[in-house]
Amino acid sequence: MTTTALLSCAGRPVGRYTYLPAPDGRPYLHPVTTLGGTPVTEEHPADHLHHLGTSVAVPDVAGHNFWGGRTFVRDQGPTALDNHGIQRHLGWKLRDPDGFVEELSWEAGDTELLREHRTVATAELSATAWALDFSFSLTNRGTSDLSIGSPATNGRPGAGYGGFFWRAPKEPSAPAVFSGRGDGEDAVHGHPADWVAMSGDGWTLVFAGATEETRQDPWFVRTTEYPGVGSSLAAARRLPVPAGATVVRRVVTVIADGRLDRDGAAAYVRRAVTA
Repeated sequence: MTTTALLSCAGRPVGRYTYLPAPDGRPYLHPVTTLGGTPVTEEHPADHLHHLGTSVAVPDVAGHNFWGGRTFVRDQGPTALDNHGIQRHLGWKLRDPDGFVEELSWEAGDTELLREHRTVATAELSATAWALDFSFSLTNRGTSDLSIGSPATNGRPGAGYGGFFWRAPKEPSAPAVFSGRGDGEDAVHGHPADWVAMSGDGWTLVFAGATEETRQDPWFVRTTEYPGVGSSLAAARRLPVPAGATVVRRVVTVIADGRLDRDGAAAYVRRAVTA
């Protein structure tokens, strides 16, 4: 049975999407590479075995863990719980070499909590850079309201992760990270910004919120503990998803060979969001 789909840009392979089955709980992109072939994602790293390349990972949907690993419990800390959900691939609405449209069901036990409509597309930006356009819509098709949380909303300050998340490769030196507002993890973590860039050994990733709601979400950024960037759905307070409501987010990521400076990153973002 086929369990992966290849993703191409300008006729060159740039990623592999694992969608079925989902023993790790969610579909994900890995490896993702630059046009020059440098890998810019990591799968099952030793420091966090549940990190899976590029994915939508949420640690708390109505109390169910769609992130993996332990669950942060208020006044108790990280705890191993039997509360893990699964993002089940339902089928393709569209599937081409340079992108796809997918339907998924977020399930816990025998209950569907959310129905997702996911769109992924690639675009060539230059001879050394391409863009990954990743959008997702989460709909509560049930009759009861629910909400999305994070370790931060459950009592762990600064740990507001959950949503679009990218695990980058861990290298001997920590990557550089910057945005239009500053440099370093402290300057970008926990703050909204039009874009955030991370540069490693021969590669740069630039993450941009491509809708107004996405740009309002703070960025979750790690460099020293591990290299990762995410857009936080519930950084400080739980995100309500009433019955019948839909949450929509869109992140466009520039994947470039070499190290970009601030002006170069901003220029690519302008081109990528309109591509």
